[in-house]
This record gives sequence, C-alpha cells and structure tokens, in this order.
Amino acid sequence: MNKFIYIAVFSVFFIACTSNTIIKKPKNLIPKEQMVDLLTDIFLANGGDNIKNLHLQRNVNYFPLIFEKYQIDTIRFKESNYYYTSRIDDYDEILGKVNMRLKALKIQYDTEIRLTDSINHTKKDSLRKRKPRESYKTDMIEYLPRKN
Repeated sequence: MNKFIYIAVFSVFFIACTSNTIIKKPKNLIPKEQMVDLLTDIFLANGGDNIKNLHLQRNVNYFPLIFEKYQIDTIRFKESNYYYTSRIDDYDEILGKVNMRLKALKIQYDTEIRLTDSINHTKKDSLRKRKPRESYKTDMIEYLPRKN
C-alpha cells in the first residue's frame, strides 16, 4: 500500500513538473529583429545605472525612453518577452544576437577610447618637445624693420 502511495505521489509530481504549457502568439508580438534592438538597448540602460550622464545624474530610469523610442508599451514588451522565453530556441537566438551586438559595441568603444588617449598623448608629447622661447625681446627684434 505504501509503495502505491509513493508511486502515485511521485507520478503526480512528475506530471505536474513537465511543461506542457503552450503559450499562444500574442496579436501584437514584437518581431525578432526589433526585439534584438530593444533588448540591446535595455541591457545598455541597465548597465548604465551607476554611471553619470551628461547632466551629472545617476540612477536615471532610461526604460521609458527606450519604450518611447520603439513606440511600444510595457505590456506589449512583457507579452512578447514571455512568449519568446517560452520558446527557448527563439530566445536563445535573440540573446545570441544581443550578445554579439554588445561585444561589437564594446570593441568600438574601446577603439575610440584608445584613439582619444593616443591623440591626447601625442598632443602632450608635442608640447613637451617644443623649445621654450628665449624672451619676448628677441622675438620682437626679428619683426622690427631693419635699417639699411
């Protein structure tokens, strides 16, 4: 009798844990490419929480600006995100593209920083190599008209 109860409980638990939930495609589903763009911007906004913006503010909520940029609301995003997360292969493909874009942006940013640093370094070196002027009087003598 105890074996039967254990088997019954185990089978009910096992059947309940399997995901047979099929989520219907929402009417206003965000296309995959737009979802890639949207998630890329969301990850960038999420990563920039503690970085000061141009107005020297921290902890600015950029999410409403992102939703405004793509002309979607949070409900549409949540429904689309929920649908794509239920389809693991599609969501894995989307996140793979997002990851590639973020890596490309990081490479681009690092290159710009290196270029800016090298320009600043070159300016500093060129200023150090300049010979200081001897005096104001000797400069003025060169420009004074000479008498023949």
